[in-house]
Amino acid sequence: MRDFDRTPEPAGADPAAVTEGLRYVVQRHRARRLHYDLRLEMGGVLASWAVPRGPTLDPTARRMAVHVEDHPVEYVDFEGVIPAGEYGGGDVIVWDRGTWRPHGTDDPVAAVAAGELHADVDGERIRGRLVLVRRGEPADDGKEQWLLLHKRDDHAVVGWDAEDHPTSVVSGRTNDEVLADRDRLWLSDRPAAEASVDLRGGGAPVPPSPAPPSADELAALDELGSGGTWHVHGRSLRVTNLDKVLFGARDGEPPVTKRELVRYAASIAPVVLPYLRGRALNMHRYPEGAGRPGFWHKELPSHAPAWLPRWDNPEADPGETTTYLVVDEPAALVWAANFGALEWHAWTSTTAAPHRPSYALFDIDPGPATAWEDVLLLARLHRDAFEYLGVRAHPKVTGRRGIQVWVPIPPGPTFEDTRAWVERVSRTVGAVVPDLVSWRWGVSERGGQARLDYTQNAINKTLVAPYSPRASAGAPVSAPITWDELDEPWLRPDAFTVRTVLDRLAERGDLFAGVLDADQDLPRVR
Repeated sequence: MRDFDRTPEPAGADPAAVTEGLRYVVQRHRARRLHYDLRLEMGGVLASWAVPRGPTLDPTARRMAVHVEDHPVEYVDFEGVIPAGEYGGGDVIVWDRGTWRPHGTDDPVAAVAAGELHADVDGERIRGRLVLVRRGEPADDGKEQWLLLHKRDDHAVVGWDAEDHPTSVVSGRTNDEVLADRDRLWLSDRPAAEASVDLRGGGAPVPPSPAPPSADELAALDELGSGGTWHVHGRSLRVTNLDKVLFGARDGEPPVTKRELVRYAASIAPVVLPYLRGRALNMHRYPEGAGRPGFWHKELPSHAPAWLPRWDNPEADPGETTTYLVVDEPAALVWAANFGALEWHAWTSTTAAPHRPSYALFDIDPGPATAWEDVLLLARLHRDAFEYLGVRAHPKVTGRRGIQVWVPIPPGPTFEDTRAWVERVSRTVGAVVPDLVSWRWGVSERGGQARLDYTQNAINKTLVAPYSPRASAGAPVSAPITWDELDEPWLRPDAFTVRTVLDRLAERGDLFAGVLDADQDLPRVR
């Protein structure tokens, strides 16, 4: 019954005869309804029954059990969350586990087919002999109805109830705690043996933030002349054309040179690294500077240094980008800046789970006739909507004319899910000020109005990364702001530049850091 293109559970390998070590597990599973999944390894798979009230040690109890599809053996220790909208969506804990052996037969697969199985179970909670017996014909949905009972033996306990024991035997956590702090995800587009993604990196601590360049390292950059080898962030980088003007002058200031961009990339890298790490980077390159047309550069060139982190996209079609730069270390960002990447656009999903976004994205994209005050009004309406919904959201100015809002979410929802949710919220906001918003796709069809662009919630469609420069005069930066700053008269979408944003960081800290806390689920929007 499972569609393994949608469910995060792996499809498993071909069944094979099991010679020893038959595994037993019961998973407490909150999907549409709470139930317990009893799974017994046999024939190379996990034969499975859904037991609404759970197995028991009570020999007087008779439990209904629904025979469901076999599961892959790799599923035996799964504890985490199956994404909403997919088969079995909900939270799962390992409620009991151990081993079992068939009683009265050497062929448990045949016993199940015949409609009666006796199993001697040695679990942490359930022990003794369980009996599964098929009852009558399958239900209308084709599923077989069975009875589960516990024999009167030395392990029997009258009145024993599974719901008196609501925790995982693996982690000690409840379903609520797993839902609030999920740490594993299954991806069905991988072989079963590789389908489990550890969201905590194998329990390893998050790498400490690298230190910014020292005064000596920055001085060395200034002394290079037009180019040379710069030693920074533990790497030796070849930097070139350092005196070339990349951004035109603004407000009476001198233009911004490539040296300043490279210096900024090295200085901001420790701050921006958490937003880029583990994500493919789309580089917006302007080798001749922001005053000339730029182009998207996604493929990591063959001449790139071997030390650069990279990701080979296994889903790339012929003619598409196959190898992306991944900024897993600060020196990689310096390399990108020297390569002419004036703007940095990281994927909003990770290379470990490219079809699972980390954020729901709101893009308030002004049209030619949209005044800055109208952009602020639309942003304030979104602020009110998030407050009403109880959602934590983080705004930033784009460095151009608009405002973007990132809503952090835990792994699980698909891009289709986030796109639909963002569209519902934005259409509700747009209905308040219909004269300001167009839902037309083409720019020429919008009559100069703003677009609330929910379509950015798609794989490999990116919004500019926080703290990335923008290709405009003065080198403005896409800078995080607070919601209260929407009411400040000084706020402009290009208020911060590569020359000023580091001082703001020193004064205010990283205002965007909250998007790294993926601890909230998207509420229903009517």
